[in-house]
Amino acid sequence: MKIVLMEPLEIKPDSLDQLAGSLIKAGHEFTAYDTFSTDVAELKKRSAKADVLIIANHPLPAEVIQADQNLKFISVAFVGIDHVDLAACKAQNVKISNTTGYCDDAVAELALGLSLDCLRNISLGNDAVQAGQGKSGLQGRELAGKTVGIIGTGAIGCRTAELFKAFGCKLIGYSRSQKAAAPDLGLEYKSLDEVMGEADIVSIHTPLTPETKGLIGKKEIGEMKEGAILINTARGPVVDTEALAAALKEGRIKAGLDVFDQDPPLPADYPLIGVPNLICSPHVGFDTRESIDRRAEMAFENVTAWLAGRQVRTML
Repeated sequence: MKIVLMEPLEIKPDSLDQLAGSLIKAGHEFTAYDTFSTDVAELKKRSAKADVLIIANHPLPAEVIQADQNLKFISVAFVGIDHVDLAACKAQNVKISNTTGYCDDAVAELALGLSLDCLRNISLGNDAVQAGQGKSGLQGRELAGKTVGIIGTGAIGCRTAELFKAFGCKLIGYSRSQKAAAPDLGLEYKSLDEVMGEADIVSIHTPLTPETKGLIGKKEIGEMKEGAILINTARGPVVDTEALAAALKEGRIKAGLDVFDQDPPLPADYPLIGVPNLICSPHVGFDTRESIDRRAEMAFENVTAWLAGRQVRTML
């Protein structure tokens, strides 16, 4: 079969050679592209007559899928698959597996780090020192004893809850599907309104779906305590950007964000540019050396399993 890696997985060349070696030895044709592209014509060219595609987090639109009538399987080296046109895949009976779990620790640790930054003014402290200033106005708050609300208690949400618990936090949460692992951590499930109103820190870990888009809107943000912190390492559109910007400007809450409506670099007129009480990172939650190596291994495991007649980490 023809197997195509459509974009680089950001691993060392010898690691890629090792992962692809077993496929080549089994008689499959393997092609890897070492540049990113969102140009439809270029993507069509790369995927032409491929049976299997391996992609990361760049869009795979319907036109590309429909142009490749040989396509049978897509291995997505990412947790979310909302960048793949699922309707086109369903129409052609193209199966999809993702690499869920590859960045659980990475994202959970960043959520915790953003929370600590918001509480202890770490970034602001660095700015002060670099500017030749002292600690005036930078008194922080402790994480221990805070109530943390976890929105979305999947694998990453539960791992995040586990880290907060280690710091002595009380755990509450909201999720459409409740997980047995969450109560085992001491997390108490509540309504969304209750979580937003009771938590000192709200950490979002939901996928982006039609149901979760705008889940945290003006009403929900308005329910947050004075001085509470909103952390989003999930998907930007889960939160109403305009409502969040307004609350941050008012000084009612703080926020730590790794995700936005679009990936950085953000335009100069983006609503969150220049607002106070906000710590940002440029969508790096998933991006550690360990997690990137892990997702590549899992992406190739998906292909090997599918070729053997079984599908792991099934998304479609």
